[in-house]
Amino acid sequence: MTYDRLVCANCAAPVSEGRCPVCRANRERLQQNPLAALSPMALVALVAVLVAAMALLAHQTV
Repeated sequence: MTYDRLVCANCAAPVSEGRCPVCRANRERLQQNPLAALSPMALVALVAVLVAAMALLAHQTV
């Protein structure tokens, strides 16, 4: 999930606006780790691509 859709439990504002210290800290943390901002479907797709690549590689070496 991207941080522009997250709502802060402390101030009930979007985290992307950074209204309170909690929002700003979470926004900074999410910006430092690009994988944390990926949606679950994007992670599933990435894993599926990696599994398919490994299967293709294993098939070619046999």
